[in-house]
Amino acid sequence: MALFGSKNNKTEEKKGTTKKTTAPEVKKEEKKSESESMKDLYTNSDSKVEGKKGKKVESVKFQEATKVLVRPLVTEKATNLAAESKYVFVVQADANKISVAKSIQAIYGVKPLAVNVVNMKGKQVARGRIKGKRKDWKKAIVTLKKGETIAIYEGV
Repeated sequence: MALFGSKNNKTEEKKGTTKKTTAPEVKKEEKKSESESMKDLYTNSDSKVEGKKGKKVESVKFQEATKVLVRPLVTEKATNLAAESKYVFVVQADANKISVAKSIQAIYGVKPLAVNVVNMKGKQVARGRIKGKRKDWKKAIVTLKKGETIAIYEGV
C-alpha cells in the first residue's frame, strides 16, 4: 500500500502540508527531457570541441554521418590530392554535397571549404563467357583549408 499512497496522503495534499510525487508526474518530466533532446538533434552545433591548435571548433551532431561516408578512396591520385588538402571518399549513391559536408564535420571535426561530387559508372566485366557490370557509385572530393588535415592515409 505504501507504493500507491493512502487516503491520509490525499487529505494531506489537499491541506498543503506534504506533497508526494506520483508516477504520472514523473512521466511528464521524462517527456519534457525527451522533447528537449529532440530539439538538440535538429540544431547544427552540439558543443564546442578543442581542435589541434587549441581553437574552439564546433562539432556537429549528424546521426547518419557514418552511413553517408562509405570509405576513403585510397588510390595514387587520391594520395597526391591529399598534399593539396583534398580528400576523396566513396559515399552513398543518394548522398548530396550538404550531407557529405555535415558528415565530414561530424566525424573528423573539420569544416570543409568545398565538396565536389562525381557519379561514377560501373565498369563492364567478363568472367569467361559470362558478362556483367560492376555497381555504379558516387565519389566525393572534399577540400579543406590550408593546414587542416584528415589522417586517413596513415598506415597505408
